Amino acid sequence: MARLAKPEMWRTEVADAVAVLNIPGALQRARSFDIDVSLLVRVPEDNAEVWHELALEIDGQRQWHRRIASSCPGQTDGLDYHCRVVLEAGPALRIRAVAGTRGAVVQRLLIEAREDL
Repeated sequence: MARLAKPEMWRTEVADAVAVLNIPGALQRARSFDIDVSLLVRVPEDNAEVWHELALEIDGQRQWHRRIASSCPGQTDGLDYHCRVVLEAGPALRIRAVAGTRGAVVQRLLIEAREDL
């Protein structure tokens, strides 16, 4: 009976504006990953013209970007993004998330990659 491989899970979490996740290549097989990126910011009480943004790069190429007005004065707000990436046998994968703010403060920037078997 063939043994099923355990799916790979890669994760990085920072309290900063830039997070980088490197997934090493696998010579024997192609892999498919579900990528989730999450930004959490603290919004000041006086939130006049406060915004936050999130950009996602995969292997140096921008895949997605969004800027929104920050809501919930005195609390937190955020942005999330999900995509799927197929990684052919051989090369590694570099995922970079970059947060930007005006008035809000980055509390957490998270990248997760879960292999879809």
